[in-house]
Amino acid sequence: MDNFWQKIEKPVFVLAPMADVTDAAFRRIIAKYGSPRLGGRGKPAVMWTEFTSADGLALAPEEGKKKLLKNLEYSEAERPIVAQFFTSSPEHMKKAAELAKELGFDGVDINMGCPDKSIEKQGAGASLMKNVVLARELVRAAKEGASTLPVSVKTRIGYSRPDLESWLSEMLKEGVAMVTIHARTRKEMSKVPARWEFVKLAVEIRDASGKDTLILGNGDVKDLKEARMRVEETGCDGVMLGRAIFGNPWLFVEGYVPATEEKLRVLVEHTKLFEELLGGYKNFSVMKKHFKAYVTGFDKAGDLRAKLMETNNANEVNKIVSDILRS
Repeated sequence: MDNFWQKIEKPVFVLAPMADVTDAAFRRIIAKYGSPRLGGRGKPAVMWTEFTSADGLALAPEEGKKKLLKNLEYSEAERPIVAQFFTSSPEHMKKAAELAKELGFDGVDINMGCPDKSIEKQGAGASLMKNVVLARELVRAAKEGASTLPVSVKTRIGYSRPDLESWLSEMLKEGVAMVTIHARTRKEMSKVPARWEFVKLAVEIRDASGKDTLILGNGDVKDLKEARMRVEETGCDGVMLGRAIFGNPWLFVEGYVPATEEKLRVLVEHTKLFEELLGGYKNFSVMKKHFKAYVTGFDKAGDLRAKLMETNNANEVNKIVSDILRS
């Protein structure tokens, strides 16, 4: 089996999959500006697609499927790249994993942690923590479809209360290549600080099992320095960083702080790329959630943000930013 997880240099610092955030455009920007030419460790060690409905891929009409396939576009610079799916149907999971193999992905990941109510109603996401039998079936189906690709799981420490001893043990029995532990329960959402002591517990459970599954921790990590500290205190194999990437495609380049002018130029480039790759598939307002993050920490940032929020396309963004940079 071509399991890249077993060959990867540790500790592993990876980019979290976030719906309508880590799309094809933003990942391409992160891969470009996290390149080693800027020094440091460069880009994330692994990238994920946005989570994608395996049911939709199997059942949606042609137009709907076309839109979902946009989630699975990637560039070579993003490798290793993992396709993440959600479903409660083993049959659909198998087909999605087969598609990931066909499309040249490096791995398949199953979302078993999303707390979104519409996802849970489908019996997917975090609700799988209440249905261990189905969760294990999904892993087996993914492994069957993925063939030689490694299958991993992103989950939480429990549903309404921490339950790692039984829940993680069941995942380990299926021989998953890697488990990302978001250090909160489903009930806690993101309302409490991440509880990293449970990532340490996950490592202990893995070690006691005798399995070689990697354990990555996730939750509230703001930079690589903190990620290293979390690895040190928990013994986990790496850390998944999420919200810290907003407005900061340089997150994985150790010690690099871009000047305001560079941030604004990259904002324009990101917006143009979003329009080019996703313009016909995603509303331009999706791009606007990045504006606040890029445009902060300098004089009149608030005024510029307000203007950018009124824009409708990349040309308008380019004009406003160019005027600011010229003034």
